[in-house]
Amino acid sequence: MPRLKERYSKEAVPGLMKLYRYKNILQVPRLDKIVLSVGLGEAISNAKALEAVKSDLTAISGQHPITTRAKKSIASFKLRTGMPIGLKVTLRGKRMYDFLDKLVNAVLPRIREFQGIPRNSLDGRGNYSLGFKEQIVFPEIDYDKIDKVRGLEVSIVTTARTDDEGRHLLELLGMPFVRD
Repeated sequence: MPRLKERYSKEAVPGLMKLYRYKNILQVPRLDKIVLSVGLGEAISNAKALEAVKSDLTAISGQHPITTRAKKSIASFKLRTGMPIGLKVTLRGKRMYDFLDKLVNAVLPRIREFQGIPRNSLDGRGNYSLGFKEQIVFPEIDYDKIDKVRGLEVSIVTTARTDDEGRHLLELLGMPFVRD
């Protein structure tokens, strides 16, 4: 069992049940999935960018990404319906817990002058979004082999009903939020 899943069942579940006075263990919020996504507007003119990001996302997540395609044509961006404009990976189960463990314990501490992640990046339903300006903060990415520094979006989807429940769940799982 992944280390973070064990922490969830031994620390987070009892802590949340006590804090929110849940009557049933199934009411306790849990992680549903983690989605990693990269938007590639440059893929319209540079087809090699898609391959480079695909290899980066595969190394980071341990899973092959899927290509996201344009839903509408936008003439000013030279974009047509169906053109590839990004990549995403959805992690669930063991890979999700392993990724979150790596994110909390290896990736976030590597960020220069890291003070903690913002507390207010929840969406109103307990889901947390985190953006990275460069993919090189992940230990799997070799700086010498990347063609360009690109951003990466990480969305942590939970079953929490409110932002407070989601924030408390992530805090109990070790997310380093900024202290007030």
